[in-house]
Amino acid sequence: MDKKQIAIKLSKLKKHNCKNAGLEQYQTDSELAAEITWNSYIDGNIKNKTVADLGCGNGIIGNAALILRAKKVYFIDKDKNAVETCMENNSDYKNAEFICDDVTKFSKRVDTVLMNPPFGVRERKADKTFLLKAFEIAREIYSIHKTGSERFIETVASENGFSVKSVIPKNFIIKKIYKFHKRDNYTVKVGIWHISKNI
Repeated sequence: MDKKQIAIKLSKLKKHNCKNAGLEQYQTDSELAAEITWNSYIDGNIKNKTVADLGCGNGIIGNAALILRAKKVYFIDKDKNAVETCMENNSDYKNAEFICDDVTKFSKRVDTVLMNPPFGVRERKADKTFLLKAFEIAREIYSIHKTGSERFIETVASENGFSVKSVIPKNFIIKKIYKFHKRDNYTVKVGIWHISKNI
């Protein structure tokens, strides 16, 4: 199965109805989810690996990892409704584990972290919380952040013994779901960061 086929399959998953602005809950679109997971797969960090999808939402990114034959995927989200939707989307997989809790409390070691964390717009440094947890539990991290975060991510990675390997620029389409949104769609410039632990 190639990246395009994965994106098509992901587009059929049930979307979560979570709309907590404080948690910056926005649905990751199928093409972006396929892109982040495919890049990790090509790097050899998905197949037969243990993966954590931090802040999983409806589980779209972790689902792609399961399609690409991850050994096990942990789906972690503090929102109960999101986890319930995630479980529904991934009920066919026996190698999926669902955890409804704050990501800071997840302590299992994994090979790879895949995540689309909060951008830290509503709650300052919310993205840093996710990165610090990823540094703690994995050697390979693929994470989506707003363009303009380069210096911040390079600094926090270096402080924790990691290095940025690549950044792939992408567009993140955000649909109007909150009262403060004035337009039907917003295009946010983001990057897919690949961060690895220094040897």
